[in-house]
Amino acid sequence: VGQKTLDMERQAIQAMFQNVTGQLSRGERLPVIESKYQQDLAGRSYTPEQVQGIVNAQTERNALSTEIAHAAGLRAHELLTLQRIEERAPSERPALDTKFEGRDGDKYTVHGKGGLVREVVIPQALAARLEGRRFESPQKVTDRNIKYESRYDISGGNKWSSSFTNASNRTLGWSNGAHGVRHSYAQERMSELRTAGLSYEKSLETVSQEVGHFRQDITEVYLR
Repeated sequence: VGQKTLDMERQAIQAMFQNVTGQLSRGERLPVIESKYQQDLAGRSYTPEQVQGIVNAQTERNALSTEIAHAAGLRAHELLTLQRIEERAPSERPALDTKFEGRDGDKYTVHGKGGLVREVVIPQALAARLEGRRFESPQKVTDRNIKYESRYDISGGNKWSSSFTNASNRTLGWSNGAHGVRHSYAQERMSELRTAGLSYEKSLETVSQEVGHFRQDITEVYLR
């Protein structure tokens, strides 16, 4: 397994030893072990033309999800959590005035990792299509054994990811996974902000806030 998985398993075992079996005191830690698995550092992004080709190979419902995920930099499960910003406010978090600079659209929020509710911007044409698929009342959806209340009749989570991968393989002959559209968003936004004259550091911090990362070094992985 990779280093991230190994670290998570070490932390779980450590917590068990501290809180269940008592084999470790609260201050004791298990040693960090380095993974021998070679990390894949290749980029995962798609060009806009490649994304459009994938969209053309999907059903209308899955295609709309792909377009929204690409335009707003969403994770697969976040598609199931979309709400208009007047319905749910984002978490309080410091934000630069350059956040979403140059991007017009309608504001929504999604429930991301770590419990963070963040603001996202969806282009008006896509937002209009999304609102056309709004449920009269929220529907319960289960993805990977987690229950969500979805407000829109769009695909998300594992079902959308599988559709994306299948469409990518049919269209391109390969797939970097649906998460690759988040990489595409990050790269496209970095290019926009740098072209507008922002420094690399401020552009990186802006994009990091937009995609909901707590550490900028994670965003840099998206820029490969």
